Amino acid sequence: MNTAQTETVVEINGLKKSFGTQEVLKNVSLRLLKSENLVILGRSGSGKSVLIKCIVRLLNCDSGTIKVLGEDMNTLGNDDLGELRKKIGFLFQSGALYDSMTVKENLEFPLRRIKKGITQSEIDEKVKKVLEDVGLPDALDKMPSQLSGGMRKRISVARTIIVEPVLMLYDEPTTGLDPETSDEISALINDIQAKHNTSSIIITHDIECARATADRVIMLHDGGVYLEGKLEIFEKSADPLVTSFFRTLCEQPNI
Repeated sequence: MNTAQTETVVEINGLKKSFGTQEVLKNVSLRLLKSENLVILGRSGSGKSVLIKCIVRLLNCDSGTIKVLGEDMNTLGNDDLGELRKKIGFLFQSGALYDSMTVKENLEFPLRRIKKGITQSEIDEKVKKVLEDVGLPDALDKMPSQLSGGMRKRISVARTIIVEPVLMLYDEPTTGLDPETSDEISALINDIQAKHNTSSIIITHDIECARATADRVIMLHDGGVYLEGKLEIFEKSADPLVTSFFRTLCEQPNI
């Protein structure tokens, strides 16, 4: 974890998002600062994943403003949106590796799509380096089916960071992993922050992941930001809603 800087990477004001008559996000405002790991917590259905999908405009918000790296996401045209997304790494909960491709091919794919004119020798060097960064230098020619759950997650992270994003969005990065592997992924998130100076939003219900990675924590409840601050504020809170939520987090398995 790093000490956050004052530069704002993501700024959200008055964000609202509904699906039919269901109001998921009613009035969300938050900031992500440069080099910060911001953990977002909330019960199932609180809108955590909807929020980060709105940030990259995989979903359009109903109202409110979202600025990413100074750009208004609501007004960007498709070309400019595509260029901005090249600076954003999005780690989906499933990992979303291509099962028919080797690890090498999975890692090459985003480079060829985003880094126009890149040479094969440059690709090979980047692939080698990113595999070393995630601790899997010997996985180059393996298929995803040959990897453990933790290894698949690491390769998914590698594929995300290989294009050197400025902003990382992690959607439940430790879900489905055993405690030891979850700890390794949390450490990897911190390593990426330190090595690449990334700013990150981490959606999780894994309290140990939050403890390991969070510079600051936001709790969503009833469509808005209920509480934010250092994790210690949450753990020492006497608010019944907060204490009940954290008791549930500590008791539930990481599935």
